[in-house]
Amino acid sequence: MISINQVSVDFGGFSLFNDITFLINPKDRIGLVGKNGAGKSTLLKIILGIDQPTKGIIAKPKDLSYGYLPQQMNFISGNTVLEEALSAFFVLNQIESEIDELNHEITSRNDYESIEYHALIDRLTDHNERLQILGVADKDAMVEQTLKGLGFKISDFSRQTTEFSGGWRMRIELAKILLQKPDVLLLDEPTNHLDIESIQWLEDFLRDYYGAVVMVSHDKTFLDNITKRTIEISLGKIYDYKVPYTKYLELRKERYDQQMASYENQQKKIADTERFIERFRYKATKSVQVQSRIKQLDKIDRIEIEEPDNSALNFRFPPAPRSGAIAVETVGLTKKFGDKTILSEIDFILERGEKVAFIGKNGEGKTTLSKIVVGEHVYDGELKIGHNVNFGYFAQNQDQLLDENKTVFETLDNIAVGEIRTKVRSILGSFLFSGETIEKKVKILSGGERSRLALAKLLLEPYNLLILDEPTNHLDIKSKDILKQALKKYDGTLIVVSHDRDFLDGLVEKLYEFKDKKIREHSGNIYEFLKKKKLDTLKEIEKKTIQKTDKEEIKVTENKQNYIDRKEVEKLRRKVANQVKASEEKISSFESKIADIEKVMNDGSQSIDQDFFKRYENLKSELELEMMNWEKLHDELEQFNN
Repeated sequence: MISINQVSVDFGGFSLFNDITFLINPKDRIGLVGKNGAGKSTLLKIILGIDQPTKGIIAKPKDLSYGYLPQQMNFISGNTVLEEALSAFFVLNQIESEIDELNHEITSRNDYESIEYHALIDRLTDHNERLQILGVADKDAMVEQTLKGLGFKISDFSRQTTEFSGGWRMRIELAKILLQKPDVLLLDEPTNHLDIESIQWLEDFLRDYYGAVVMVSHDKTFLDNITKRTIEISLGKIYDYKVPYTKYLELRKERYDQQMASYENQQKKIADTERFIERFRYKATKSVQVQSRIKQLDKIDRIEIEEPDNSALNFRFPPAPRSGAIAVETVGLTKKFGDKTILSEIDFILERGEKVAFIGKNGEGKTTLSKIVVGEHVYDGELKIGHNVNFGYFAQNQDQLLDENKTVFETLDNIAVGEIRTKVRSILGSFLFSGETIEKKVKILSGGERSRLALAKLLLEPYNLLILDEPTNHLDIKSKDILKQALKKYDGTLIVVSHDRDFLDGLVEKLYEFKDKKIREHSGNIYEFLKKKKLDTLKEIEKKTIQKTDKEEIKVTENKQNYIDRKEVEKLRRKVANQVKASEEKISSFESKIADIEKVMNDGSQSIDQDFFKRYENLKSELELEMMNWEKLHDELEQFNN
């Protein structure tokens, strides 16, 4: 479907990609992985056509449609949530208009056997099939289901989009992309602004999606639940694994071990060769051998190894001073914003040493209660902070609260007090800031770098209560694992607000679900909680409300979509099959010509000159190239047949 052929991208003297080649097939589920800065987002933009490669070709059908969700984007204002979501059907509306025009033209003609008439019929058929894929049956129901799945309430539909935060507006953009039902979805960190229930809904949607999905994500569980293929970008190359993320980690470890063994063998050979050259460089009797070894060194294709990043593995929080037995207690706590009640009559006790998670949909009060505990909100009811409790707070937008005009070093050094000031550089080093990077201005840092810097501030003082609100946003998988291990070793009390299931698993022993202005305690891990709640998930609620006639209609639509999908695949399969046949004919022609020449060479029936041999060698080269082309086409055909 989309062929990336020998693509290279250079920035000045730096090569981001070096002759990368791979194929995106219909219905692929691909996770793009790699270190920050490896080029994952750039690759999505190149596939889409926003950025252009330095060299190489992106081959794709002209009528292929895309849906692209970047990490950041500019929003359009002036519409309600519903109006903005309905704008996703502009393509559908355009197709409906063209169908009306085609029907009018067809009914006005009587040249039923002409090529032009049959062309109109074909266009009308294609338009009607595309209309079925887009779901013309009930646009309003599709919009409602998608918006609710992404966390919006019916009462939100009539609100202006400008009333919502950037995270919620990204959800609106995601809803529009999903409603358009493009052939290829390109998603860059789609879960960054979603809560757990919305992420689960999106997982179900993407698993059953009719088109291809290519995404960048730092959510391991999300990747495992959706992707069946993992493409790693490393040192300008790509490594294509036909497995989900967790299995990819195992195979990557095997590949790294093999690469390391090859690298060490090569380094030993290079060292031995260099020693020989140095030893005999000035001996006349060895000059030929020395020159030969020098040429050998020049020709070596040197193996590159991406070393594992262990720079932050020793990061841990300072020992927590002892506090009272009860760290936090609320009695009848209520919080309102104007006439809107967020929390009502909350009774909550957090004991010393407990590690708990606040979970639930966005807007249910998780962040609000966190801010009440740290003294940022007024409230009704009673709040008691335990004896000698000293809390460190990581706000959800902590990375945005940093002074952009300060350097990385100044951000910590200006607030560090006492002996800890001598350890500022060491602390920054544990969060991957060292050398010249500590002199960077905050304003030029990436989102992940800002989050790491904000977390580093928590090491400046020994807190016995940490309150972390979405600490993993913008962190890559490696950094999240490091933070999780540090928190598991932390001997203080912990409240963490997070939608990252893998991060919470094994970290907390108790969950507090925020729902309908109340909180409810759940013991056990996050996956046990989600399993118990399965019947109450948004998807199940929606299924229960669908009437039998609706189900039948949906089933019919699904069958039509499957028919159209199979038809498109068969069309592409036939195209590749024809290319295979043409290639085989070329191979047969080359082989016949080569056989004729070899016959002349063997029987000596005519004189043979230099041009004759040159033609013979050229034919053999062309045959070899065509054989390689046939193998590639045959592999594509096998994929379609399977």
